[in-house]
Amino acid sequence: MDYDINKPWLSLDPWQKEYIDEKGNCFLCCGRQSGKTTAASIKIAECAVAEKTPGDYLVIALTEKQAYNLFFKTLMYLEARHPHMIKRGKDKPTMHEINLKNGVSIMCYAAGNTGDTLRTFTIKKLFVDEAAPMAREIFIAVSPMLSVTGGTMDLLSTPRGKEGYFYDCSLRDDFKKFYVSAEDCPRHDKKFLEAEKTRMSKLEYAQEYLAVFLDELRRMFSDELIKDCCVLKRPNKVEDGKRYFCGIDVAAMGMDESTFEILDGSNREAIKQVESITTTKTRTTETTQKVLGLERTYKFRKIGIDDGGLGVAVFDALLREDSTKKKIISLNNARRSLDRDDKSHKRLIKEDMYMNLLALMEHKKIKLLDDDELIASLKSVQYEYVVKENEKTRMRIFGDYTHIAEGIIRAAWLVVQEKRLNIWVRY
Repeated sequence: MDYDINKPWLSLDPWQKEYIDEKGNCFLCCGRQSGKTTAASIKIAECAVAEKTPGDYLVIALTEKQAYNLFFKTLMYLEARHPHMIKRGKDKPTMHEINLKNGVSIMCYAAGNTGDTLRTFTIKKLFVDEAAPMAREIFIAVSPMLSVTGGTMDLLSTPRGKEGYFYDCSLRDDFKKFYVSAEDCPRHDKKFLEAEKTRMSKLEYAQEYLAVFLDELRRMFSDELIKDCCVLKRPNKVEDGKRYFCGIDVAAMGMDESTFEILDGSNREAIKQVESITTTKTRTTETTQKVLGLERTYKFRKIGIDDGGLGVAVFDALLREDSTKKKIISLNNARRSLDRDDKSHKRLIKEDMYMNLLALMEHKKIKLLDDDELIASLKSVQYEYVVKENEKTRMRIFGDYTHIAEGIIRAAWLVVQEKRLNIWVRY
């Protein structure tokens, strides 16, 4: 049967059918785009419709965007298969709640870094999407919600190393476990997977597509470090006389978000983040105008951008603007010019910038915003050590949601290096 992306329930894989019918706790460790969210959305809807007594279901993830992805698919399935069960009028579906006529409410919330805001609920079923990077504190907060009702928990994720609550649950006997490789998914394009094997390291491919827990992969920023550093609220105003720095990561072709990360580097012993902005599916001209608007507001000391890919168009445009041509700096993991005659070069690699941010965080010299998307980005950063033929062992850093972290490392690098940089560009 052909697969219809708008009606996935017509062509479910055998494991999806088995999972949907399972009544107890479930553990889903799946390769990317293997159908876990689709299966979970159908299970949530079918279980909720079949309930004989009122009660609450809860869908959570680290960020609201991640949680809403599963929640929205659940609503779309209900609209297609059980529209008569959905309450309308004043009780119509919202971004956080679907009310059914049998008294069941399906709720959707971000867990944040601790899950403290979720502690008030008592629920029948808990569904946790992208569970691997979530801190243990979240599960300490939410697990008791199921005790009184005898409820069940479903954990869904792609693995991220042998650590954390999600990995621990893979060793428990009270979960029905489903391990799903992307290579076994009939919807994956085999040529695409072969290309990914070439692009990625063996370890990274095994984790992202084969759903394998690996010792060799580690997170760059620990939960404890993130909790200690991500504590700031956005200031109410832009202060005159401050030394602001901006780090930009421009979305690659086909990617959704560009990011603009702004740091106050007035005191290099106490760097503070003041803003984190993401834009969705914007053209390079719009990204350029966004930077120019931020420049008018913050009067940046320096602006760091990855000028690879689509970023080169933004970089070139900003070189032609009087307000930014002496401030914009290419930080693209390649060589950069150190003098006006382009005779001296130094290789700046991404690992240098990440290690700089890590050192600042560990030495308590930087505080970042308490922002769910920012925290999710830091949690997504992983590293491994690779050895290529005739080369020394080197660190490789990667992740599936690193765009905000990439902006932060550039801004932080500019703060620390400001007095050492003697960068000139030709215009």
